[in-house]
This record gives sequence, C-alpha cells and structure tokens, in this order.
Amino acid sequence: MHVDLAGVVLRAVDYKESDRILTLLTDRLGLLTVKAQGCRRKNSPLAAAAQLLAYSNFTLFAYRDHYSVKEAAPQEQFLGLRADLDKLSLASYFAEVAQCVGVEGESNGELLSLLLNSLYALDKLQKPAELIHAAFDLRCMVVAGYAPLLDACAGCGTGAPEAPRLDFQEGVLLCSDCGEPSPGRSAPLTPEMLAAARHIVYGDPKRLFSFTLPPGQLAPFAALASTYLTTQLERGFKTLDFYRGLGAPPGAG
Repeated sequence: MHVDLAGVVLRAVDYKESDRILTLLTDRLGLLTVKAQGCRRKNSPLAAAAQLLAYSNFTLFAYRDHYSVKEAAPQEQFLGLRADLDKLSLASYFAEVAQCVGVEGESNGELLSLLLNSLYALDKLQKPAELIHAAFDLRCMVVAGYAPLLDACAGCGTGAPEAPRLDFQEGVLLCSDCGEPSPGRSAPLTPEMLAAARHIVYGDPKRLFSFTLPPGQLAPFAALASTYLTTQLERGFKTLDFYRGLGAPPGAG
C-alpha cells in the first residue's frame, strides 16, 4: 500500500551501508519512522529529502507497521541554517522538542506548522534568534497542552499584577503579594515581557514573531521560555545544551 504525505525530518540515523532511518513529523500521521533505502548513494533521488530538517512530499510504501520511502519531492531544505552553526543547533533543538511532544499516528498540523514557521523564521526573517527561540518554546507548550495561564494573577485575580512572576511548575502568573521569589521555580517578568508572553500564548499564530522587547530583555525572556518548557516536560535536551554551549543565554533563575 502506498501512502502520500508531507513531513519534515526530525532525526536521521545512518543505517547499513547506504540507508538512513528517518523520524518524520507528518501532516497526516504525526510522528513516523521510515527507512530511506539507498539515500546515501551518490546521485540518489532520495538524498535531498533524507537530510535533517528537510521538508518534503513523500510517497511511502507501507507493509504492516513498517514504512519505506518510495519517492520524495523536497519542498524546503532550509539551506541557510546549514551554513550557520548557531542557527543549525537551535533548529536541531526545535526538531528534538517536536519529536518529544509529537505523537505517533496522531495528526497535529498545529505542531508541524509551528516547526516549519520557526525554521523559516530562523532561516529567512531578519529576527533575533532568541526571539524565535522564545516564541517557539512558549507556543509549543500551548500546542502540547501545557499553556501557561497569563491573563491574571492566579492568587488574587488582578489582570495587571505588580512585579509579576511566572511559576514554572504550576504554569501560572503570580503578583508580588501572591508569590515570593523562588530561584529555579519562578522568574520575574517585566511588563514588556508579560505582554510578549501573552502575545505568543493568546495571539494569532500567523503573527507569532511580531513582537519586540527593549534591549536587555530578550535574552532573559528566551531563557525563561526554555526553562518553562523543560520544567513542564520534565526533561532536558542535549541540543539545547549544545546551543547554550555556543554562547547562548543559560536557563532562567
């Protein structure tokens, strides 16, 4: 049986002499593991589509629970990312997170769109990498069902909390009267950062990256977003550690 679908390569592992095992995030079947036979041979028609982060239209041959790539037509390879180690490492982190929150056999077009839009923004848009990083992390938590509650203080209900903090574990906003500073458990938000977070969580996904922050606030905002994601998912990511090792900001405290 043949299956036609679109997908982006989240992981590519060399197999035998010329094959590759691909983990795809697809439009119809969610996460999918497929074999790309002979893709590492010279002049293979599957070579371009079997690269990490490549987005392609695939025709798969399905036999029982196994899939192999019969044909593939690359749609976007994000070549600009491959020439920049910082961007490539951040894009690889996006892919690792997508693999973590994606579900096998369950379509999640919202997650696929978020990943593709974030890769495109990182590759093509003149936006700071940390802005894209923060937007991806917070919006991914919305898509995965871990959206923080940012409309009002969880303690007193005020919509304009004084000295607000984001509680990473509870996923709620707390004002200075309702929440005490707790390094590792929460982090402060400036009014501008709170507005940016609300834009990401509650705003139009098509305008996800349409926000700005004053100088000096973007790096801590991105660190806060990634700390919220890793806290909610209860795990770390090697790709994030590598990205930070290149000089990116550490986690929020």
